Amino acid sequence: MCGIVGYVGRRDAVPLLVDGLKRLEYRGYDSAGIAVMEKGRLEIRKCVGRLSALEEKLARQPVAGAPGIGHTRWATHGEPSEINSHPHTDSTGRIAVVHNGIIENFESLRHDLEKKGHPFRSETDTEVVPHLIEQELKDGARDLPEAIRRALAKARGAYALGIVSLDDPDTIYAARLGSPLIVGVGDDGQFIASDVPAILNQTRKVIYLDDGELAILKAGGVRVMKLDGTEVKPDIREVKLQAEAAERAGFETFMRKEIHEQPRVLRSLLDKHTKDAAAVALQDVGFDDAQWKAVRRIMIISCGTAYYAGSYGRLIIEALTGLPVEIELGSEFRYRDAKLSPDMLVVSVSQSGETADTLASIRKARRAGCKALAICNTPGSSLARESDVVFHTEAGPEIGVASTKAYTAQLMAFALLAIHLGRLRGELTAEQERELVRDLHAVPDAIHYVLARGEEIRAIAQKHGDGPSALYLGRKFNYPTALEGALKNKEISYQHAEGYAAGEMKHGPIALINEYLPVVCLCTKTRDEVYEKMISNMKEVEARHGRIIAVASNGDESVLKLAEDIIFVPQVRDEFSPMVNVVALQLLAYFAAQARGTDIDKPRNLAKSVTVE
Repeated sequence: MCGIVGYVGRRDAVPLLVDGLKRLEYRGYDSAGIAVMEKGRLEIRKCVGRLSALEEKLARQPVAGAPGIGHTRWATHGEPSEINSHPHTDSTGRIAVVHNGIIENFESLRHDLEKKGHPFRSETDTEVVPHLIEQELKDGARDLPEAIRRALAKARGAYALGIVSLDDPDTIYAARLGSPLIVGVGDDGQFIASDVPAILNQTRKVIYLDDGELAILKAGGVRVMKLDGTEVKPDIREVKLQAEAAERAGFETFMRKEIHEQPRVLRSLLDKHTKDAAAVALQDVGFDDAQWKAVRRIMIISCGTAYYAGSYGRLIIEALTGLPVEIELGSEFRYRDAKLSPDMLVVSVSQSGETADTLASIRKARRAGCKALAICNTPGSSLARESDVVFHTEAGPEIGVASTKAYTAQLMAFALLAIHLGRLRGELTAEQERELVRDLHAVPDAIHYVLARGEEIRAIAQKHGDGPSALYLGRKFNYPTALEGALKNKEISYQHAEGYAAGEMKHGPIALINEYLPVVCLCTKTRDEVYEKMISNMKEVEARHGRIIAVASNGDESVLKLAEDIIFVPQVRDEFSPMVNVVALQLLAYFAAQARGTDIDKPRNLAKSVTVE
């Protein structure tokens, strides 16, 4: 959620910190600040609002030096305010800390520290950390590393921490437990960051800290140890992403760019995982044929947009493999007494690979003996490292908070996985597999067609986007599409929207329909009775004077008679239509947000990666 960046080396840290924080703006935040060592002083600048406000403050009150740490805060404990902004300091002002995560026992820790004379200024949980370190130094810790380790042993919860101190003025300390943090290894200094894009223009050599590790960064190198003091050999990895992949490339927003990248992303997955457009090959995922065949049940665990991708995954896997499939919200599953068994494959879905509830759920499933497969977009993430095997969606950096290309890549991953499992289990013949793969290859071109209709979709969005609410209806494979389309609208345009199974409309939502309510109906042609049922649902909406926006197959005259506005899309195979239809809904939400004047890439109150409960 929040962003962390730090630098120690020969250069001035301030421009590096500000640039790194700008590259993390997509994570969502409401205040920002930095702490920098300047000529034997610890200088702190922080303020509420966007980074531009911090830059203005730095222009009025300049500071220069190194090392330095910076932070963008997404408020959890305490309202957005300058005093609650990071960095936070100890009683003496000699130790400064930036923190992502939540210290769950901060109230009891704070109470104990206050009894020992520590004054607290903010409402945050974070402020206990520098005070704990200060107290441990008073209580006899030999040095700062020991004081940090002893302090963190008392903290319960999740944290990614960047720490600087006047007592060790050429060093940054970084610690991680349950919240992502990386170390960047440079030629003229070292970096810390909560995500790779922050430092991608400075170095491609990174160390992914594991839970319970403390890194000690000096200009000349990095040491890593566990919290018990045991030294760990740093595992330095090469990041393959290019810095320009995290730029807008001429588009007005990152989200627009990422919507337009979807044909390329899906075509790349098809090129990698299909042979001669005739068969699916998943050798890179990590299971052999015998392990795939041993699967008897599947449970999909995810949150948010990834949960809707998982909902599609359940439908496509059931349809093509005959396997029983369950789906769970990570935030609920982790607290349920779920019945797990070693013959169950648990599939987690996450763009970032750092979603706290999904991670906790996978750890629970693995303790029960289940094999874990991650569908993930971020190599080196916690989820990727803690799963048995990984299907890397390889969509590239997704900077816009509202997921687009990561979502369709997850749908494609599920389609490929379902075809592969169906063929191995004998549910699909070689000819059926060939036909399915051929139809999958038609999807990227169909998305191109939708993207080319952008101006038509813009006109529809401007016509309907000023109302207080909208209803999205879909069936079968496109029921999850309706849920995702409504979520996109809520996320970026702030128009209330509700996705519903069309067959459930008469069980409540029909009461909402009047002559003002836009009703988005996913009614692309199918080979079964679902299409006719959707036509019936649309007639029910029409009878109550609802304003129908239909997503329909090219040339569908039945829909022409019912809908006020139509977004025509190419007809593709039923099972794969969500990958095309959802792009139309992404654009509909995008242009509605533009018309309403919202911040599309950084919508209010949202964060890209939900790393706390």
